[in-house]
Amino acid sequence: MDAPKRDNVVKYLKDYSPPDYLVDTIDLTFELDPKATLVHSRLTLRRNPARPASVPPPLYLDGQALELLHIAMDGVPLPASRYRVDANRLCIPKMPESCTLELRTRIHPTANTALEGLYVSGSLLCTQCEAEGFRKITYYPDRPDVMARFTTTLIADRQRFPVLLSNGNRSNRSIKGLAAGKHAVTWVDPFPKPCYLFALVAGKLTCHSDHFITRSGRPVTLEIHVEPGNSGLSGHAMQALKKAMRWDEERFGREYDLDLYMIVAVNDFNMGAMENKGLNIFNARYVLADQESATDLDFQHIENIVAHEYFHNWTGNRITCRDWFQLSLKEGLTVFRDQQFSAESLSATVQRVRDACLIRNQQFAEDAGPTAHPVQPDSYLEINNFYTITVYDKGAEVVRMLHTLLGEELFRHGMDLYCERHDGQAVTVEEFVQAMEVASGRDLAQFRLWYQQAGTPVVSVAMVHDPQTETLCMEFHQSCPATPGQPHKAPFHIPVRIGLLDRSGHPLPLRLLSEAEPDGCTPSESPPTSRLLELRQAHETFVFSGVAHPPVPSLLRHFSAPVILQAELDADTLTFLWTHDSDPFNRWNAGQQLATRLLLQLADDCRAHRPLKLDDSFIDSFDQALQTRDLDPATTAMILTLPTESALLAHMKEADPRAMHEARLFVRQSLANALHERLLQLYEWHAEQESLLAAEGYHPQVAAHRSLKNLSLDYLVCLRWAEFWHLAMRQFHKAHNMTDRLAALTCLLHSACPEGETVLALFADRWQKNSLVMDKWFAVQARIPEERSLRRVRNLQKHPLFNLKNPNRVRALLGSFCHDNPLAFHQPSGKGYQWMVKQILALDPLNPQGAARLVSAFSHWRNMEPLRRGLMQTALQQIQQTDDLSQDVFEIVLKSLKQ
Repeated sequence: MDAPKRDNVVKYLKDYSPPDYLVDTIDLTFELDPKATLVHSRLTLRRNPARPASVPPPLYLDGQALELLHIAMDGVPLPASRYRVDANRLCIPKMPESCTLELRTRIHPTANTALEGLYVSGSLLCTQCEAEGFRKITYYPDRPDVMARFTTTLIADRQRFPVLLSNGNRSNRSIKGLAAGKHAVTWVDPFPKPCYLFALVAGKLTCHSDHFITRSGRPVTLEIHVEPGNSGLSGHAMQALKKAMRWDEERFGREYDLDLYMIVAVNDFNMGAMENKGLNIFNARYVLADQESATDLDFQHIENIVAHEYFHNWTGNRITCRDWFQLSLKEGLTVFRDQQFSAESLSATVQRVRDACLIRNQQFAEDAGPTAHPVQPDSYLEINNFYTITVYDKGAEVVRMLHTLLGEELFRHGMDLYCERHDGQAVTVEEFVQAMEVASGRDLAQFRLWYQQAGTPVVSVAMVHDPQTETLCMEFHQSCPATPGQPHKAPFHIPVRIGLLDRSGHPLPLRLLSEAEPDGCTPSESPPTSRLLELRQAHETFVFSGVAHPPVPSLLRHFSAPVILQAELDADTLTFLWTHDSDPFNRWNAGQQLATRLLLQLADDCRAHRPLKLDDSFIDSFDQALQTRDLDPATTAMILTLPTESALLAHMKEADPRAMHEARLFVRQSLANALHERLLQLYEWHAEQESLLAAEGYHPQVAAHRSLKNLSLDYLVCLRWAEFWHLAMRQFHKAHNMTDRLAALTCLLHSACPEGETVLALFADRWQKNSLVMDKWFAVQARIPEERSLRRVRNLQKHPLFNLKNPNRVRALLGSFCHDNPLAFHQPSGKGYQWMVKQILALDPLNPQGAARLVSAFSHWRNMEPLRRGLMQTALQQIQQTDDLSQDVFEIVLKSLKQ
């Protein structure tokens, strides 16, 4: 069989047509062997009644890197003249109305470094079939709208592969005639599913078992399988799973449907996790945790991702997407659901700030760059490249806006209707929105533009207060920049939540002038202090009555829409909101705006070689925020954290990473110098609170205190004073958890402490046998904000524990360097770019998805100052001119360079 070739064929949503044939059932038998696995498949096929034709059309089955050993139709072997095989598919030109097709193929898991299809991870055999990996297992219509019932039998050496797992429920079927030393297990999935949800895992695994009783009283067995050396590290993941199952029943009325729910943790996995029906396969970093080896953020990510994959059981599995253009139908909706879960589990404000940071720092940049695309793309070259922050996280924001516009009750009615209508179907974004329309009685035709139009809307607001009439006029304007293929945009339907504050910080009642009583009397019902405005036109005006004095506006509360808000708010107003706004999200947002303005000006001063000066008013405002007691510590830590260098660079007209780094370091050091006594008090107080709680294992309240304590340490250590270096050293040596230990190590290394290398070596000596902790060791070094970090990263690439075939290690070292260390990656010599080009070209033949993620670091080259801009363009052109690029990398480079 020839190797699959890059076809360079663009797929278009407008060209969608239903499959010619449907598969009712598929019986799979695997004779597992890492070097050569035999796959027997038996498909019951019939013509799709939605595709009438006088003569049955040819059957096309997708297949890549397969050896076809046998093919038979209705029990009769097909001669070679009856079918055609090329590098990408099998074609049978003449077909009956229905038939049973039997196939036998040979595949080679050990040689499969792309981690798609069936591959080897350590001592395990496992699969990843989304989006188009099943075609690397057997010939099949590899598209999500072909849904079949799967029965899977796994045969393997009992000693080497004692545990054999697949989708569905275990069957009692016995297999006769097995060779000596072999054993077999059969799995039956009663629910039809697309092949991208197929999974198998085989190997030596330890099982952590528990149970769950659904609200209807049905028992479900829960199993988390880990490699033997990792037993005892899955307790938090198990509790997160049970918590998510109960939450989905209570919040959305969704009950689990199989007798068994399994999670398997593997070390080599391109994604975070995969929601395969009944058998979730997880990257081990999102399952394994204890206080000694995992940070508080790791615990939170585990809870979030376990919930996300479980929620997919309904929003993704029972109801799946018709085609890959509908990817956000399952991913955006499920991200919204896991965000709601995390907001209740963690902190609504902290979760919302994290969501907003992801959108504003990364998704807005994607919208503004050459790879911009709608939430529902209208075309793609390589589907793996559309697992993007736009599809996932902007898609979640679109669902959130629906929830905001409809309210909790009507949104829930819409979800219930969606599940009732489409259970067991492969559907479209349009059908989801239609369910919301029917349930709410609202016309959402204009709202659909959020799925269809790319780009980030810009909303500007101007306000005029009239003391004579005691009215406030708010005039809104919306527009959206041109994006590739979409030069002109229609107005969006945008929910904007607002509030007004008086000069003491108290909320004011909000009554629209249009709501005044005809006789001029004051209505008896008290008006709300927070209102939702719905923008539909390019220009709209809202007039509020009863506003006696000029108010302070609190706009786009809780980030009610993923838009860029432009309001002429001066520094005094932002400072007031930073310390007084009753909406905690907008308090954080005001501080970010204030800091961003300041840092952009200081970066310009750096470039012009002007002396840097920090205004005392900013220090005073920061001091007030330090002393706040009306917010939880985690929220306060968010409010006191400066914008990242990567986020700030996106706001520079000609981004200069060195100037921005110097500006940000200057602000941090100035704040710490002026407020080091208060920061030290804050550090000590939260350390004491943490010890008083004395919670065993992860606890959100303890994590909140640690977050503010370690932020205080970060500010103190940036002064590079010996006493604060000693404080960080003491924390490292006395820490009883990875959160404090890693925070101290980061502070020491990133502040150039002379003893940092000694501490780094101690860390490695202790954790060198723990792969997940060593990922942190690689990452913390790759992020050291020094231009000379390139030399360190080059040396680390030669480290015995670095493996280009392991996605986690690649993300930790190469990904951290190019995405999280702008000072070193963007050094003006261009050496960072050239080194990364070499790594991308080395990785691409092994793991195209991993290589494509690294290439994305070059996508925003046009935003850089001229010298770096030219160097990055040259690097992209060098990659483009390389022979045999994968389709994954080729598409990113092509779009990045396209004028």
